[in-house]
Amino acid sequence: MARATADGAAGGDGPGAAVPDAVAPMLAVDGRPPTGAAWAYEWKWDGYRCCLRVAADGTTRLTSRNGNDLTPTYPELAQAGEGPLAGRSAVLDGEIVALGPDGGPDFGRLQRRHQRRHPGRALLAEIPVVFFAFDLLLLDDERLLDHPYRRRRTALEALPADPAGRIAVPPAQLGADADPERLLRVAERHGLEGLVAKRLDSPYQPGRRSPRWVKTPLVRTVEVVVGGWQAGAGRRDGTVGSLLVGAHDEDGRLRYVGHVGSGFSEAVLADLDVRLAGLSRDHSPFVDGVPGPRARLAHWVAPTLVGEVAFRAWTREGRLRQPSWRGLRPDRDPAHARLPSRPR
Repeated sequence: MARATADGAAGGDGPGAAVPDAVAPMLAVDGRPPTGAAWAYEWKWDGYRCCLRVAADGTTRLTSRNGNDLTPTYPELAQAGEGPLAGRSAVLDGEIVALGPDGGPDFGRLQRRHQRRHPGRALLAEIPVVFFAFDLLLLDDERLLDHPYRRRRTALEALPADPAGRIAVPPAQLGADADPERLLRVAERHGLEGLVAKRLDSPYQPGRRSPRWVKTPLVRTVEVVVGGWQAGAGRRDGTVGSLLVGAHDEDGRLRYVGHVGSGFSEAVLADLDVRLAGLSRDHSPFVDGVPGPRARLAHWVAPTLVGEVAFRAWTREGRLRQPSWRGLRPDRDPAHARLPSRPR
């Protein structure tokens, strides 16, 4: 398994392996989309970030944002080296996406698919995935990291189309003629996650969160760490009723940010029951106090599961207002689930 590092390098796949090293992903800052001729705009897709690496002999590896090997989980993408990239070595940055019946990204379907490390034929047929490539970092042994975004984008779009549909290059809008506010309205209309603005002169900065990339999500979300749970009642009797979640402060301490009791399907609850059963501990992992009624009924767990929560706002007490569970994020490191510098 290759593990990406902050400087962009990663361990290979064995002595003499022909598969290129993984590259740690460049990350965007939050903000309203900048305007002007210096920027390009891409849709923000609701999926799992992935580094796709192809060797000249067709061997393909998929590496998650936190360096885990996703190759067995998405075997159809592991055949990418047999298509338009046949005979070439390449490293692509992109997103693994499952599409719903309406043709838009469906994160819930992707969650179901991701639960199986080695999916069977039925699941592969029921929930196919696509790799949406939005950056080209290496081609035919030429490293492109220091090249400007505009040049990398041109090289990416010049790749042959994949007739099997395993790899797709989503469109980008470049220059002063693009209207980011209009593009955000289009994204909302089609159920997309938002917009990412990228400077045309931006190099690729592995492992860095750079203001040269600005993301504007339509749904406000935060990554949280599960520190406990409460049993459900009624139709949820015998399973999870709510999750007690937190995020790390600037000193790395896990702070309680609230409980999440909505957004769970029956399949998600069943999966959580299994995962939480093996994480039990006898005391709270949060450094601050959990409100009495929550603490008295809590089942505490080791803080290893990362999830994504949609919410309306932060309260003055630093709690999530109207949170709703979106799903586990096994591609995230718990230490990277952090509070904003000033929750609001």
